Amino acid sequence: MLPNPDLLAAALAHAARGWHVFPLRPDRPDTSDEDEAKRPAFPNRCTAERCDRTDPRCRAAGRHVGWEERSTTDPTRIRRAWTARPYGIGIACGPSRLVVVDLDVPKHADDTPPPQWTDATDGVDVLTALADRHSGTIGPTYTVTTGRGGSHLYYQHPTNGPELRNTTGDRGGLGWKVDTRSHGGYVVAAGSTVAGRPYEAVLDVDPAPLPAWLTGLLAPAPRPAHRSAVVALPVDRHGPYIAAAIRRQVAHLTAAPDGQRNHALFTSAVALGQLAAGGSLTEDDVTAVLEPAALSIGLRQGEITRTIASGLRTGARNPRTVGKAA
Repeated sequence: MLPNPDLLAAALAHAARGWHVFPLRPDRPDTSDEDEAKRPAFPNRCTAERCDRTDPRCRAAGRHVGWEERSTTDPTRIRRAWTARPYGIGIACGPSRLVVVDLDVPKHADDTPPPQWTDATDGVDVLTALADRHSGTIGPTYTVTTGRGGSHLYYQHPTNGPELRNTTGDRGGLGWKVDTRSHGGYVVAAGSTVAGRPYEAVLDVDPAPLPAWLTGLLAPAPRPAHRSAVVALPVDRHGPYIAAAIRRQVAHLTAAPDGQRNHALFTSAVALGQLAAGGSLTEDDVTAVLEPAALSIGLRQGEITRTIASGLRTGARNPRTVGKAA
């Protein structure tokens, strides 16, 4: 596929605003899988849990390097990527200090609002109703129309307070057809196309500060304080070794920077899972010590459960017996 100078120009323009960009898979207008063009353009669907180190950046770092860490405002790196292939453009919201409100539209006839939103026809209606309920306003801000006719409203992330993260619809989010993207999330940028349909900036102004009423709704619940779990350790000379291994992995997890916390949870689960497979701990012990630590750094319960289970499965492939080489 030949490079597209318009995509390069758009990526450079976004970076000039301080927005961190990274390549998405080149669009294929004939595809029926729209999500394909929204995925990061990295090989083998590389994830923290399934990173085989074949990607050069992962191999050089000795660990998984994800899309958020790869995002950049460096014109040299951007030119190198977008002169190679006609990549779509992703904007990493966290490093860009953005909160993007994604107002979607129904995708099919059966895509109808739940009872609490019966008067709404799309995400715009829901956000308008929320503003009315909270005596708030929705002022002008940088706005992109999506390929399906939805809208992305770009706002500045609040300078004070906690990091805002992603929310989805009525599942802990603002409401039907209203998602948000911030730390840990990205959006398809203006200038890209998905299934041949363009994303276009319809109001090209600087992002407004996130309205206070929205900040209040999106602020995460206070993180629970981390409390050490009580785990039955061996009473022989191996007990102190196992206790030290637990402390080491919990410290590794709680010190992980934003963007690497899920990977840190996975690696800690692998390390303790090896000890569990060797009989020094139980899998319940591993969950008991890692779960509260993961909650205390802002990971979500479903994400924690899946990642610990994946780490335990990986660790079980290489059991460690205390006092013997792994």
